[in-house]
Amino acid sequence: MASEKRTVGSAETPLLGSRCSLLAVPPRDHIDQFSGLPPSEGAILREQVQTPEVKTSFFSAYRYATPKDKLLVVVAVCLAATEGSIKAIMPILFGVFAENFATYIQSRDFYDYYGGYSNFITYNETFFNATTYNTTDYDSKLYFESPYYDSTYNYTMVPEYISPEDFQRQASYNAIYFIYFAVAEFVTAYLFTFIFIDRGEILAARIRQNYLASIMKQNIAYFDKLGTGEITTRISSDTVMIQDGISEKLGYLVSFCSTFVGSFIVSFALSPRLAGLLSCVAIFIVGSFYFASTRMTSLYGQALNGSSAGGSIIEEILSSIRNVQAFGIQDRISSKYDYYLGVSQKYALRAGFYAGSITGIAWLGLYLDDALAFWQGPMFLVRGEVSILVLVTILNTMVQGLFAITSITPLVRAVAAAASAVNKIYTTIDRASAIDSSSTSGRILSSVDGHIEFQDIKFIYPSRPDVIVMQDFNLQIKAGTTVALVGASGSGKSTIVGLIERFYKPVRGRVLVDGVDVNDLNVKWLRQQVALVSQEPILFAGTVFDNVSYGLIGTSYEFVSEFEKRALVEEACRQANAKVFIDTLPKGLDTHVGERGFLLSGGQKQRVAIARAIVSNPKILLLDEATSALDTKSEGIVQDALDKASKNRTTIVVAHRLSTVKDADMIIVMKRGVILEKGNHDELIAMRGEYYGLVRAQDVEHELELHLENAELIEGTEVDSVEEMLDEKAAIGAYEREYQFEEEAGSSSDGDKETSQLLLSRTKTAKSISSVIASNIVDPEEKKYSIADIAKFLFELSWPERNLNLIALMFTVIMAAEFPYLTTVYSGSVDALGELSDEERMNSRLLKYNITYLIMGAIGLICPIMAVGVFSYSGQRLVRRIRMSTLRQIVRQDISFFDRTENTAGALTSAISKDSGAIEGLSGSTLGQILSSIIMIFGGIGVALGVSVKLAAVSSPCLPLLLCTGFYRFYLLAKHEERVKIAYGRSSSYACEAASSIKIVASLTRENEVMSTYGSALDGLYRAGRRQNSASAAIYGTSQALVCMTQSLMFWYGSTLVRTDSYSVYMVFVAITCVVYGSQNGSIVFSYALDMAKAYNAAGSIKRLFEKEPLIDSWSDDGVLPQDVQGNIEFKNVHFRYPTRLQVPVLRGLNLSVKKGQYVALVGASGCGKSTTIGLIERFYNPLSGQILLDGQDIATLNINAYRSHIALVQQEPTLYSGTVRENVKYGSMDPDISDEKMIDVCKQANIHDFIMSLPDGYDTLCGAKGSLFSGGQKQRIAIARALIRDPKILLLDEATSALDNASEKIVQTALDNAAKGRTTIAIAHRLSTIQKADIIYVFEHGRILESGTHQALLANKMKYYELVKLQALEKT
Repeated sequence: MASEKRTVGSAETPLLGSRCSLLAVPPRDHIDQFSGLPPSEGAILREQVQTPEVKTSFFSAYRYATPKDKLLVVVAVCLAATEGSIKAIMPILFGVFAENFATYIQSRDFYDYYGGYSNFITYNETFFNATTYNTTDYDSKLYFESPYYDSTYNYTMVPEYISPEDFQRQASYNAIYFIYFAVAEFVTAYLFTFIFIDRGEILAARIRQNYLASIMKQNIAYFDKLGTGEITTRISSDTVMIQDGISEKLGYLVSFCSTFVGSFIVSFALSPRLAGLLSCVAIFIVGSFYFASTRMTSLYGQALNGSSAGGSIIEEILSSIRNVQAFGIQDRISSKYDYYLGVSQKYALRAGFYAGSITGIAWLGLYLDDALAFWQGPMFLVRGEVSILVLVTILNTMVQGLFAITSITPLVRAVAAAASAVNKIYTTIDRASAIDSSSTSGRILSSVDGHIEFQDIKFIYPSRPDVIVMQDFNLQIKAGTTVALVGASGSGKSTIVGLIERFYKPVRGRVLVDGVDVNDLNVKWLRQQVALVSQEPILFAGTVFDNVSYGLIGTSYEFVSEFEKRALVEEACRQANAKVFIDTLPKGLDTHVGERGFLLSGGQKQRVAIARAIVSNPKILLLDEATSALDTKSEGIVQDALDKASKNRTTIVVAHRLSTVKDADMIIVMKRGVILEKGNHDELIAMRGEYYGLVRAQDVEHELELHLENAELIEGTEVDSVEEMLDEKAAIGAYEREYQFEEEAGSSSDGDKETSQLLLSRTKTAKSISSVIASNIVDPEEKKYSIADIAKFLFELSWPERNLNLIALMFTVIMAAEFPYLTTVYSGSVDALGELSDEERMNSRLLKYNITYLIMGAIGLICPIMAVGVFSYSGQRLVRRIRMSTLRQIVRQDISFFDRTENTAGALTSAISKDSGAIEGLSGSTLGQILSSIIMIFGGIGVALGVSVKLAAVSSPCLPLLLCTGFYRFYLLAKHEERVKIAYGRSSSYACEAASSIKIVASLTRENEVMSTYGSALDGLYRAGRRQNSASAAIYGTSQALVCMTQSLMFWYGSTLVRTDSYSVYMVFVAITCVVYGSQNGSIVFSYALDMAKAYNAAGSIKRLFEKEPLIDSWSDDGVLPQDVQGNIEFKNVHFRYPTRLQVPVLRGLNLSVKKGQYVALVGASGCGKSTTIGLIERFYNPLSGQILLDGQDIATLNINAYRSHIALVQQEPTLYSGTVRENVKYGSMDPDISDEKMIDVCKQANIHDFIMSLPDGYDTLCGAKGSLFSGGQKQRIAIARALIRDPKILLLDEATSALDNASEKIVQTALDNAAKGRTTIAIAHRLSTIQKADIIYVFEHGRILESGTHQALLANKMKYYELVKLQALEKT
């Protein structure tokens, strides 16, 4: 298999090698970046980005609890404490049975010596009636001094006679108490478990909602440094940790601690002196626990920081997967993630050893307690201060309490992790936003005219405090006018938009709306008066109707009927020229657009975004490159719609295409935050200044004007209608005819087979090739795995850690094996107390046992530390490898994998974090506890069968019953967890989508709607799982009750065996101790059923992913290595439909040819298949039919990596990654060690070098998450440099200059023209001025080539291309 040919970096030799070490420099947050600024300015910037630390505790998790929640939690704590107290009280019954056994054995042995009770009476009467009797001569003088002597009885030397029937009757009576305890255990265990799970889900959901609410209200500067991946990790992984720590595990912890405390209360009640002596061990344990748990909490918090920061790296990779695969940088960029995994592993490993020390100290305390009790206890017994009942009860109570403490390590770990997660989450929740969109403060004006004024503005981006964007900037925009902002990239045009929307604060000066400082206005109200269309169109997962109707939020139309709302949406879509293409979609307005609108082309997304902006008829309209993604025809029509929409409102247009702003009332020419010129188009042209130069840079050559004049383009001639120019009605008709044939062919009934066959034969030729192929494509069913499959998979996955696991397992076996042996030592110690009459012999036996306890204590201290510590080390390495392997496996998948709705960037980021976290939750101390308990169970059964086979044989079947209840609980939780995972994946994806598009969310004031939708999803999840939680809690209660029932059975049957002289007390106590404590271990194992269920589902998801081999496999070494690539590209009758939309044809028999070294341009309406063609050349997808050839070879037969190494891609929406400019440019090279000279050379070609050198850190300047610290034009130029450094044979430009200003565009276009020499270049362009020198221009329409030729030839044809040029021509000046 191809997948076996790849190797995954191990934990010993991380993927982050010496070469990559520069890639992952941890952030330098400790440096005050604002220290060089005046204090007032530094304070404003600091306020926008800094997040002060908050002090939290575990109890902060209950901040959002209502009085009802608090009452229920208190009730649950009381019930858990009661359940734990029952366990502490039960040893009293153990002591009662021990005393009954000892008394009966003494009575039986004494009377058996005389041949029975009746014979003894006869002998006694004769003996005491004898006249010669003298007590001073009696040989049994010692008997009178023994505890059996009682002067009040006539027969002072005789123990009370207990008949076998009385003994059995008393045993049966006492055994019934265990039944009572069983009922109490079931009720309390069920109730507290259910309440804790139920409230845990509710409170965790509220924390999630408040965290997202806090994220939604944060100012935009906060997101410039915080990646959305970290938000996803926090909301999906950290909140799960909090839920884990406040749910049933907290109940178990309370129960175990209650058992521990209760055991001392019972002990002090029975014998304060002996209990006080033993309590010194408890003080030692509690002190050690406090120190270890505090350190563990701190270390887990540091580990969380690493994994959360790494989440942003994942989200960056997955949200730009096309770019990652095109450049083949999967491994290089993933190595950054490995750095943060290393940080997380380091701290989690240390925490694991502290967790092991908690268990080790507990076991040491257990053995020390036993040794101390059996050393001092007999002295109390001889002095008559305690009875056997009291001594044995205290011993068993102490054992029960300390045994409970040995089991709490994983629970303490869960609570500690929750406390750390609470701090991280609440740090964000408690952050006071510098510009709080949720605030109700601020003025709300009765009406808005739209007069805007900038007074003495000085602006600095908080993320780049060394760069002054604006200085002493002044501008007035009159109400109802249209003002255009033009100038070079980075001149401050988009900054003006951000200041009006109050995305940022100026460090000096004021922004006024109708004479009122925007700082004095209510933020949400202000944004509801403003509509924004951003440079990069962003849509949200949902339907087209949903996306457009978001523009009505905050208006009087927000809550009107759907009929009225739909009418408004349809009218807005018509005005934005979106209605025609929407009607061709399968469900029209109700068609889902996918995450971020990926199912629509760039132009289609932009038109929907424009419709969203104008649907509310806003007073202020902000158009930040609103038509940049549109083709020329659409741009002209949409621009006409925008011109109409601009009437009677204030409109601010940021534009690079000057054809879109020539009708503006005022044009502002900016450079580096300063206004150079202002006036209308004619005035500025007449000035022949900066604007005139920009116009000439973008003007179509003079020959074009001559063609237009010859074509009699005279003033007053009307352009074609919308429908005629786009000719999309023809597309609708063709689509409907084809779709109708498919519908008819698929709608025939089974009962009319002959007619069906006739219909199929008749329509067969009418169906397109792609529709026939698409109809045979069926999604494979999701694989299901058994427990054995998952166990085998995890075993294979952890094979590199086999030696570590064997070492840890060895220590675990030693630690667990001590327990069965302890039962024999303990039973021997209890049996030795029966020799109280021979004090010397008793002390001799107990001394041997006490030495054994001390030796076992030393072993018990070392083994858990080593076992849990090594398991933690092994587990952390495994988890690190799983995370890296999962990420690598995900980025290996072909692009169709990412088009599926369930595989959004947010969902996959959440899955990597959550799935690996679930497996991590089952490693370390939890795995050690589970293995230890299993060994104790079967080891105890083995010892019991060896010592007392009858009693063990009768009671041992209770353990399989206990295990069955545990497995059934595991099954229920696994099913529930599977459903929860899907639901949480969707909600996490939704939250991630909202956070990554925060500017649009804030502009639309969608915060409340986002919160409402997210809250509804969580509420539905909670309600769906409540019955499952109840069943799970009931099964847990049953398992606890079974432990009591098992003890009842064993003591009753053990009494029977003792009564019939079959067994000694020692044999009975060994069997009871082994089986009873074994059953308790069984119940402890399945208290981790939820962890096991989570790990089972997580492992299944990971296994399913690992087994998924993509059709286009970047790991594969198969395929022909292309030799001497020339760059000839040919499409032969290519049909294509996107795998997620097989019902919609995209390419319908495309044929085109590109010769070596040619510069070919693809033009046409949005959605006609241009970007799809680029994607097929990159081999992101395979065509349904037809061939794509490179130098005459089908690219499907070529090795994918070797093939892509000859191609470079510059996309429509530029993608940069967190890291330095140097790293981002060098990502384009196949050689990561390419020289800086080459890098500088390509940056000069892309016209970005001078700008980079103007930055304080030059090429070492950080780009921010997704390049957020640069403007769109700056990002695009860096992306072009990244493509040029590859020195490709084929250069693909998907609107490569769309984000550039006019001056930069001409320079970069010249560079691209030079770069195209000697290589094949295929460019998609809406700006026809950039492609008029192309060797061939292909005009697309409805997935086919409508016409092709040179610029001049196509103009002469006077067809579609002629119309496009005509629409884009500037006025002659």
